[in-house]
Formats: sequence, structure tokens, C-alpha cells
Amino acid sequence: MSYQDFETDGRRLGILRILSRRNLFTTNEYSLTDELQQAYGHHVSRDRLQGDLAWLEEQGLVITQQPRAGWLATLTSRGNDVASGAAQVPGVARPRPGVL
Repeated sequence: MSYQDFETDGRRLGILRILSRRNLFTTNEYSLTDELQQAYGHHVSRDRLQGDLAWLEEQGLVITQQPRAGWLATLTSRGNDVASGAAQVPGVARPRPGVL
């Protein structure tokens, strides 16, 4: 696995884990960008984040809405299973035991 794949897989897991901690399992792209940077050390552009969200939606892990003000993402039950480590999807890192 290349470093870029490692980073992408970890960033996608970070997105799912952020959503799993939100009220109604929903947040906007701006909050995701801020928390990815502050809590996970991922500095991402809007394009990259939107690409990750689109990929996660294709996998059935999130549902996105794209109003004019910015994207909204909502975690699905399958996405929550992946975020907690109960399920695995190639392209998303598995969480380490005991790490929230």
C-alpha cells in the first residue's frame, strides 16, 4: 500500500468517525474540514473532501446533499458499522482498538 492510499484510507475513516459523533449523524463540509485538520492532522482541499464524500456515498456509507452553501453529509447505519470497526470496506482504514 502506498503512503497516499494509507492517507486516503485514514482520512475516510476520520470522516466517518466525525459523523458518528454528531447529533443526527450529520454535519457540513466546513466542520468536517476543520475537525479533520484539528483532530486527525489531515489538511484537505474542498475538492478532495467532496471527492471523498462522493466515494463514501457510492459505497453506501454516507448520504450527501449539495445545497448552495456547501455539502452536507449524513452517516448511514453501514457507515456507522465501518466507523466502529464492526464492518470493513476496502478503501477505508480499520479503527485501532480503544481509539475513539
